Amino acid sequence: MNAKAEARDSRFDLLKWVVVAALVVVGVVGNQYFSSEPILYRVLGLLVLAVVAVFAALQTSKGRLFFGLLKEARVEIRKVVWPTRQETMQTTLIVVAVVLVMALLLWGLDSLLGWLVSWIVG
Repeated sequence: MNAKAEARDSRFDLLKWVVVAALVVVGVVGNQYFSSEPILYRVLGLLVLAVVAVFAALQTSKGRLFFGLLKEARVEIRKVVWPTRQETMQTTLIVVAVVLVMALLLWGLDSLLGWLVSWIVG
């Protein structure tokens, strides 16, 4: 892109973000204003406003960058090697055992220090 196109995009980006903010405000105020209406209609209205707001936000340069980040994150999540059920259970049992041992050690230390302080104080 050339400099004029980037400047024009950034100028319109501000307007697009104002539209997104206005849609959010309309959703919040409208939900409060129509509180006597059935929840189904309010939820459908909020969903429509949310879709329009997301579409408007994706038209901005930061919105396109964010969408690209989401796509890259999805690719990275697919690369993760998730633990098996057995590995998860073993790790969980190790954590529980360490927590119990530490709890017993701290309880013993607390009891010892409490006994020591009461012996000193009288």
